[in-house]
Amino acid sequence: MQNLALTKPGERLNVLCLGAHSDDIEIGAGGTLLAWMAAGVKLNVTWVVFSAPGERGAEAKASAEAFLAGAAQTDIVLQSFRDSFFPYQGSEIKSCFHQLARLPSPDVVLTHRLDDAHQDHREISQLTWNTFRNHLILEYEIPKWDGDLGKPNIYMPVAVPTMERKIAMLMEHFGTQRSKDWFDAETFRGLARLRGMECRAPDGYAEAFTIRKALLS
Repeated sequence: MQNLALTKPGERLNVLCLGAHSDDIEIGAGGTLLAWMAAGVKLNVTWVVFSAPGERGAEAKASAEAFLAGAAQTDIVLQSFRDSFFPYQGSEIKSCFHQLARLPSPDVVLTHRLDDAHQDHREISQLTWNTFRNHLILEYEIPKWDGDLGKPNIYMPVAVPTMERKIAMLMEHFGTQRSKDWFDAETFRGLARLRGMECRAPDGYAEAFTIRKALLS
């Protein structure tokens, strides 16, 4: 398996993180962001959550601040679109994407999988591809009851302390989600272990992404 490095320690990486709901970015790519920062990468992060009203908005802000504590520069944007109704709010959400497109160009965009079973996730992914046509897009995965996990083709190894930190912060910041039967440490650790096995990660854990189009140079 060949290693592909997006950046090196000490270098700057501009990352746009897109999540439909308040815990999506953390679940799908939180370990990757923490691993980059632990490696000395200077992250400039724009972090956008499209459905973060009320209490979930407070959770989203506190969690994003915790996950990005080691970043060089951050911009946390919280929207309040109606959960589970994104396909019917597409025009308004697309307007938000037009605003994002006017920001400094990101080096990498982290977003949902195009074939995610959740309609809100799919809408964000489709608008990501529609808006950022000349960018590197990494689609992260969210475990859920639907059983829609696919076959990722790019992996980010995550060291044990970093994975445990990710899980601890998820459990700390998202009290509204802990009643869900799938939202627990074993779900997150188990998926990371499976992906770590698939890519032979040194510490046994990894996050996985789908990359659909990239230009090698």
